[in-house]
Amino acid sequence: MQVTVLTISDRCFAGLMTDTAGPAVAALLREQYPDAEIRTLLLSDDEEALVEALTMLAWEGASLALTVGGTGLGPRDRTPEATRRVIDREAPGLAEAMRARGAEQNQYAWLSRGVAGLKGSMLIVNLPGSLRGAEEGWLAIETLVRHGLDVVSGGDTHP
Repeated sequence: MQVTVLTISDRCFAGLMTDTAGPAVAALLREQYPDAEIRTLLLSDDEEALVEALTMLAWEGASLALTVGGTGLGPRDRTPEATRRVIDREAPGLAEAMRARGAEQNQYAWLSRGVAGLKGSMLIVNLPGSLRGAEEGWLAIETLVRHGLDVVSGGDTHP
């Protein structure tokens, strides 16, 4: 299984901040999927660059692409828009589950505009950009994603 974590941040891309959220999600993935190939990418908040990167990952046969950041209300937060341009089908329950779980601890989780969906057989999920939000968001949906990836790859097991 090939998984890519894409951090979307102008400040990290420019070297003004250190990306902590993307590496933290990648570390969780390495624990949960020890046999998977886990890659990381750092992009600016550029919608076109993200569309290109996600399209390329799908073309290369990636199973899962997790974006970290760009889901807020800021003027350059365009990750959901880029994701919608790439996906064939949405999986709205994943984003809803992350927002609901996050809001149990932080009411501002409801402001996240993240989406999730499929591009062919690759699942794309937008995680929040903060370290805590990204980790908690991933942990809120990891079991769902694992089952979803099984179904997408032709499995027919049900928990």
